[in-house]
Amino acid sequence: MKIIEFYKLSQKPVLSLEIFPPQASYPVESIFETIEELRDLKMDFISVTYGAGGSTRDRTVEIASSIKTDYGIETLAHLTCMAHSRQEVDSVLERLWDRGIRNIMALRGDPPSDEEGIDPDQREYNYARELIEDARKKADFGIAAAAYPEGHPDCEKLSDDLLYLKQKVEAGVDVLVTQFFFDNRKFYDFIDRSLQIGINCPIVPGVMPVLNAKQIKRMLALSGASIPPALLQLLDKYDNRPDDMEKAGIEYASRQVENLIINKVPGIHLYTMNKSRQIKEIATNAGLK
Repeated sequence: MKIIEFYKLSQKPVLSLEIFPPQASYPVESIFETIEELRDLKMDFISVTYGAGGSTRDRTVEIASSIKTDYGIETLAHLTCMAHSRQEVDSVLERLWDRGIRNIMALRGDPPSDEEGIDPDQREYNYARELIEDARKKADFGIAAAAYPEGHPDCEKLSDDLLYLKQKVEAGVDVLVTQFFFDNRKFYDFIDRSLQIGINCPIVPGVMPVLNAKQIKRMLALSGASIPPALLQLLDKYDNRPDDMEKAGIEYASRQVENLIINKVPGIHLYTMNKSRQIKEIATNAGLK
């Protein structure tokens, strides 16, 4: 089933969760323990991330296939392209299709760490749009793509970033899922600007709970997402009190999701960081369970 069908048919906000494959040094079974713990949320689908430079490519395919086959939960397999050739991407798409995966999250990804100084013209992929075009030609995949409410960190102008997003949608995207943000007003403004230029597909807010102050500060530095004063106060207050920070982060994310639901978003995409207990608490607090 293509994930766009959930957004067309559901009478309530679609709930999706994002998990990431464990590192090679950890058994793959550890991720299934997390899924077992999250099952009673009755999520509509699970997305499975793709490691930097395609480092967890094989595990992404394996885990996505097992979730769908063994748990009966629809899956969205992430696929990045910048570190791959067209032949490699074609092979991954074929494997996904053969394993019954019908939905992909098409992402540019980061260049390989050993590619410094290489001319972009020498790469076979430079943009997610190119991957979307190839996937659309390859098979009848449902295709999701990333959106950035506060702009992609590599794009200097918000207006340009929005035009590039429209190009991705026109290339064949069914659903957009946003990068995390912490001020819902940023998301609502982004929706208004997207509609003004003709982006009409579902745009799903991605919510990441702040459970660890140091971790989120690193992610903020990489993503370019802004931090509202209320959350900044929590980070400063509980910087050296991890248990209190986790409790405050769960409460903040719960209220954020509640507000999004009140404003009739098509769905909620929770970045779980493979934290089952905390995600269940947020979903319950916000009325998603």
